[in-house]
Amino acid sequence: MATSPTRLSKQARREQLLDAALGLVRARGADGLTLVTLAEAAGVSRPIVYDHFGTRAGLLLALYRRLDERHRAASTRALAAAAPTVEAIADVLSAAYFACATDMPEFAAVSAALKGDPEMEAARHEMLESYTRAMADAFAPHSGLAPEAIQLRCVGLSGAAEALATELNRGRTTAAEATAALADLIAGGLTGDTTDR
Repeated sequence: MATSPTRLSKQARREQLLDAALGLVRARGADGLTLVTLAEAAGVSRPIVYDHFGTRAGLLLALYRRLDERHRAASTRALAAAAPTVEAIADVLSAAYFACATDMPEFAAVSAALKGDPEMEAARHEMLESYTRAMADAFAPHSGLAPEAIQLRCVGLSGAAEALATELNRGRTTAAEATAALADLIAGGLTGDTTDR
């Protein structure tokens, strides 16, 4: 039974609910996260949870956005420390990506749970496109490729990163091996040594 919730600002309550949602995904997987289970875990009434997220899909999308923001912040910090070469940027972005994959394994579960719902899938794709644009912008000054070619390759590299993260989360590779593989793929694809078709 839900206890009387402590008075928090709307934003603080939302953060508390998202923290509890992350805990549920870690403990039970994305399938175990519903508005009802979240209300119980957070010790609040169901109407509070419904007021913040509306639907389970809305909750999953809010959680995905939060994880995406954390991932972007880590990538931004990594880029600030990188030397201005494709190889150095590839190394730090790859390390940041897999640090997030190991520190936030629920990211993949939430992403998978969003697939299939057209509205949620569109929002997920929008965030992915924004990330690949940021990635392409980081490489553009250091690659001999045309901007369109860099952007398209970054889209492909994002898919490779996701596949490698799946292997990592399944225990089929290590973070160090996945980082090295992705860095090699990025450097090989963006140095401009390949033919720009």
